[in-house]
Amino acid sequence: MSWLWGAEDDESGHARRTRRPRRGSAARSLLALLAVAAVLGAGVLGVVALLRSIEPSAPEATLTCSAGQFSVDVDQAANAALIVGTTVRRDLPARAGTIGIATALQESWMRNINFGDRDSLGMFQQRPSQGWGTPEQVMDPVYATNIFYDHLVQVDRYTEMAVTEAAQAVQRSGFPDAYAQHEPLARVFASALTGWTEADLTCSLEAHVGDAAYVPEAVLERMERDYGIVGELGSWGGEDAAQADNGSAADGAASNATPTDGGTAAALVDAGALGRSEEATARAAWAAAQGAVAAASETGAGQVLVDGWTWERDPGQWRELEVGESGPRPGIVVVLP
Repeated sequence: MSWLWGAEDDESGHARRTRRPRRGSAARSLLALLAVAAVLGAGVLGVVALLRSIEPSAPEATLTCSAGQFSVDVDQAANAALIVGTTVRRDLPARAGTIGIATALQESWMRNINFGDRDSLGMFQQRPSQGWGTPEQVMDPVYATNIFYDHLVQVDRYTEMAVTEAAQAVQRSGFPDAYAQHEPLARVFASALTGWTEADLTCSLEAHVGDAAYVPEAVLERMERDYGIVGELGSWGGEDAAQADNGSAADGAASNATPTDGGTAAALVDAGALGRSEEATARAAWAAAQGAVAAASETGAGQVLVDGWTWERDPGQWRELEVGESGPRPGIVVVLP
């Protein structure tokens, strides 16, 4: 068909004249084209709406957690605490945390999504059909994180590889270089959540609206799940918290507390329970403390104390304790509602 109106090719390839369209056929053609354009436009809008509905959104777009110059939504920060906390519990190098965060950001925006390419599911987009586990298992963030690291530690010299290469060695993605774009953010958050960088991870949160009585238990559950540290319930600011150090988190948490009547229910987390060196224990305490901040949007934590510093939900920043303010002994993290 020639692009010239009113002409078409005959079998020999030469153009021949065609009959002039009857009156009104041009108008009908124009209307048909407009109708097609409308359908296509509606289709495009439908695709855009679908894509927007597929990408998960944060619970509160204005609530974020930051480390260094980078920020993520609070639900992503809570998942980062699980990813990096798992490396602390398993005594893996901090680079493993960087690789884990970069991978999860690329695969799922670091969210536990229930859809993906073919049968891919969860935070790491693992495929049950490829032996990663059942759909229920790969949708469990704890299982998904651990099996990711089960595979990563089998990669020879993964700590010496580029982050994107190490991630690709596990994921076998069709976009092998895509993980690299997330490395700067992943490195900064992993450094904070492993305790190598102190007092860096902060969260901007609204006031907790749940029952404060449940906060300490929620914190302890998260600490055990994410970092493998079994803490205990105790009180802070009362006589129990001011007792001399006897090796127990509950009885020896304070180094400079002033005895008062009663105290506030608190989660007391002893990083020494991991059985690491003194230096590693101090670092693990900072890791757990910043992990508690990262998960505060879910646990309701209102204050975290560690190593002479405190984070408070309002204003959401770390600050050094002033003279006369109580702080826990080294290696202990205290989390209050």
